[in-house]
Amino acid sequence: MLPIKRILCPLDFSELSNLSLDYACSLALHYSAELAIEHVIEPLELISPEDEFAEMEKWSGLRSPLAAKAKVKLKALAEAHPSGGLPVEIIVREGRPIDAILSEAERHATDLIVMGTHGRRGVDHWLLGSVTEKVLRKSRCPVMVVRKPAHHFVTPETSDDPMRLERILLCSDFSAPSIRSLEYALSLALEFDAELRIVHVLEDVPKSTEIRDVTEEIQEKLIQAIPAETLDWLRVDATVRMGRPYQEIVQLAVESEADLIVMGVEGRNALDIAVFGSTTHRVIQLAPCPVLAVRVL
Repeated sequence: MLPIKRILCPLDFSELSNLSLDYACSLALHYSAELAIEHVIEPLELISPEDEFAEMEKWSGLRSPLAAKAKVKLKALAEAHPSGGLPVEIIVREGRPIDAILSEAERHATDLIVMGTHGRRGVDHWLLGSVTEKVLRKSRCPVMVVRKPAHHFVTPETSDDPMRLERILLCSDFSAPSIRSLEYALSLALEFDAELRIVHVLEDVPKSTEIRDVTEEIQEKLIQAIPAETLDWLRVDATVRMGRPYQEIVQLAVESEADLIVMGVEGRNALDIAVFGSTTHRVIQLAPCPVLAVRVL
């Protein structure tokens, strides 16, 4: 089992951030992990350049009431979500959200961050410069990005578990990040008794006479990457698609009604603006389900 001992779930009280708490709680239950829920108060939003001194005084008077209100809301959310008796730490910090989230993750050696793709600003397309994107680019631990689902798959088996994963889609290109992401996909599939489908996308389509041989060879290689003893416990399927990777991955996720996509990301800057068209970036933008981005630093 993966050493997931601490999960951080940043919340801004939007619908999507609250949905991400379902995932965070369920993962904490399955891995017996500590769960921290964090809200960040941004003082700069209350300060106008026209009268900075007056605004600073106003902010100093609002700081304590805002923090107290946020703690009450976080506590109510924690109590409304099943935790199986596991501790839920409530954190309210002041500052820039990206800095507060990353510093909290570093300070307590967080193993996983679970968060929504956008917050109270309500933009429903991919955001360059958004808090979620910056966390993806800079976090040292895996990040699960939760979007509004295309189908209803957050269906608990019991009231004690707020989430149920039945179908996990793992994207593999045989790189170091995809090998690392396989560990997470296998662990999650075992924990949730989920079906695991592994997909490899060929951008360079072989000659028609070679397609069958190439496809069978890749499928065999995908299956061989899974420990033999694990195959006794899991339902595993290997799929080869041809075309643009992000399009084929998203289409397969739609067709199979995947509940989660797991992908590897290489390097600290793999999701930077310079590679806006990267496969991982585009899948997160368009996927019909949450995406777990696993980084290799």
